[in-house]
Amino acid sequence: MGTFCSVIKFENLQELKRLCHWGPIIALSVIAICSIMAMIDSVLWYWPLHTTGGSVNFIMLINWTVMILYNYFNAMFVGPGFVPLGWKPENSQDSMYLQYCKVCQAFKAPRSHHCRKCNRCVMKMDHHCPWINNCCGYQNHASFTLFLLLAPLGCIHAAFIFVMTMYTQLYNRMKIILRNKTSIESWIEEKAKDRIQYYQLDEIFVFPYDLGSRWKNFKQVFTCSGVPEGDGLEWPIREGCHQYSLTIEQLKQKADKRVRSIRYKVIENYSGAYCPLNRGIKTFFTSPCTEEPRIQLQKGEFILATRGLRYWLYGDKILDEPFTEGVSRIRGWFPRNCVEKCPCDAETEPAPEGEKKTR
Repeated sequence: MGTFCSVIKFENLQELKRLCHWGPIIALSVIAICSIMAMIDSVLWYWPLHTTGGSVNFIMLINWTVMILYNYFNAMFVGPGFVPLGWKPENSQDSMYLQYCKVCQAFKAPRSHHCRKCNRCVMKMDHHCPWINNCCGYQNHASFTLFLLLAPLGCIHAAFIFVMTMYTQLYNRMKIILRNKTSIESWIEEKAKDRIQYYQLDEIFVFPYDLGSRWKNFKQVFTCSGVPEGDGLEWPIREGCHQYSLTIEQLKQKADKRVRSIRYKVIENYSGAYCPLNRGIKTFFTSPCTEEPRIQLQKGEFILATRGLRYWLYGDKILDEPFTEGVSRIRGWFPRNCVEKCPCDAETEPAPEGEKKTR
């Protein structure tokens, strides 16, 4: 409490000018960038927020950031403590053992030194640090040291998340390359299995471009010349398939999507913001990582949802009433908690789930 009170004193508020220096600007920029990127990276790619581990990890990241910033600002604004101007020892005879500072017009107390940057005699001065644009000394020695301890620990945590994210992305990328697929084609194959299972069809979808050998699949992307094989228009295919096996499946899925789309009614207004704070923290941090648009919603409107994530849906806004398959639509993402399923659709269809491509 004493530290907090010292921070809000008027004279300490004048210390805000210390922020206008290259040291604090660089230090705070690095802290902000590392913290924000680690949080976003952790939530979107490595450890989803809705899991227990993801929630603990996210709280730890916030905890690192808060503690680092607290000790940093404490070291900067509380300061080291300065020898009062005109100070002299209570016993005048002790002045013979002390140095005299002509700038401060005072004797230098034991363990104090004059700082040319601060232009004051600093109590128990250690050094003048450009990163906090202040001296490290009597009052802020502990805060400064804790900052130096916590900053590397927070960086290690953030680095672990970055490394695991890159490893996960590399692993997934190599897995689909060895099967001669792209991420979109993997998604199409998953939907093909879902379509066949949903309608209980007596058919099997075989991905046509998997040549059956990981080495052959690998050479479709990586060659000694650096130029991919083929012309990019026609591709080698496995036995029993033809060039249009995949596109035929895509046409089937598009027709199926129109049949299985679900009608929702808007119950809460939505501004179209990419990361809406007023829709809840989980909606904020799980915004789809895609350049696809968000659509504004007004209470009472209707949406035809075609796909979705845990906290977001993607669909077409139906502009004309009554509900038809008209062409006058606006398409994009919107939060799940802004809509509710229409009764007629709620009884027959499950909510769209599992959007893979945008994650």
